[in-house]
Amino acid sequence: MLRWAILGTSFISDTIMQAIAASDGSGAVIVAGRDEDKLRAFQAKHGILDANLDFDAAIAHPNVDMVYIGLPSHLHQNFALKAAAAGKAVLSEKSLTVDMPSAHGLVAGMQLHNTFFVEGLMYLAHPFLARFRDVLMDGRLGTIRAINGFYAANIAGTANPMGKGTLYNLGCYPASLLHLIIQTMFGEDAFRNRQTSGHGTFADENGTLTDAVLSARFGGGVLATLQSTDTYGMVHGFTVMGEHGTLAFKTNPWLPVAGDNILVWQPYDGEPEEIIVTDPHDAFYHQIKMVERCIAEGQIEAPRPSPRLSDSLEIMELLTDWEEHCMAGHDTASPALEIEVPPELIA
Repeated sequence: MLRWAILGTSFISDTIMQAIAASDGSGAVIVAGRDEDKLRAFQAKHGILDANLDFDAAIAHPNVDMVYIGLPSHLHQNFALKAAAAGKAVLSEKSLTVDMPSAHGLVAGMQLHNTFFVEGLMYLAHPFLARFRDVLMDGRLGTIRAINGFYAANIAGTANPMGKGTLYNLGCYPASLLHLIIQTMFGEDAFRNRQTSGHGTFADENGTLTDAVLSARFGGGVLATLQSTDTYGMVHGFTVMGEHGTLAFKTNPWLPVAGDNILVWQPYDGEPEEIIVTDPHDAFYHQIKMVERCIAEGQIEAPRPSPRLSDSLEIMELLTDWEEHCMAGHDTASPALEIEVPPELIA
């Protein structure tokens, strides 16, 4: 049994606990949180033997092998480094951190202590993404010409403001999928060979980014656009366009479910084909099983499609570049766009 310490009692920690409970290879021995009432409720709900208001004490627990960091992104480096120094393996939620200095510091600490670490981009562990990758490589698309992705969800009201807004809340998902595609189709070094530009909308003068769009050109002429917002909607989309047709996600690529997950292959000169991946478990369960396999095999990084340390750094580099582009055009808070509709067009 892989024995877990759970840091944080939010909905994402609750979801991880459900996945741990569903696995016969894992169990939580302690949970830590800052609010005692929420901590005790979480402990009782999941039947966890021990609970503590001190995160450091949970990390140091003698029966813990694995630390799950379900805390806001700006805290990831601190607790990942403490876990590594204590000899504990780490699963830390996305995004890796919120800036490149802390991202590099986190990775350097994992490498120094030679401990297992994986960023919690859980969707990449699901068989749905392995099937997507297989279809990418089977030749039907021909040369990749363009990639378009967007993710919108009204979650800003529940997100920690120290997380710095939509890019690190949601933009990390389409950014990481773009990274997987470029790396898979064009080689390990291809993702850094790019030119980018971007724009954003801000909620306040403190620079909380709520809406962001990125345009990128990769070596070989592949064009990509990504869009992220955390203040409206609950909608997703991701399409890869090749010389011979398009490959699109009909179901949410970033939240594969227990049941049917669907891709659509649309040749330009033929009928669409649904590619259905049916699995009894969701992405969080598969992430836990992936971690268990890695620890059992003595690995210190997850295998692709899940992110390795170098992959997490490259994703962060894109996110921080994207943020920098948005900030460059930010002077004051951007009001919502108001459009006057002529009366004759109103039913």
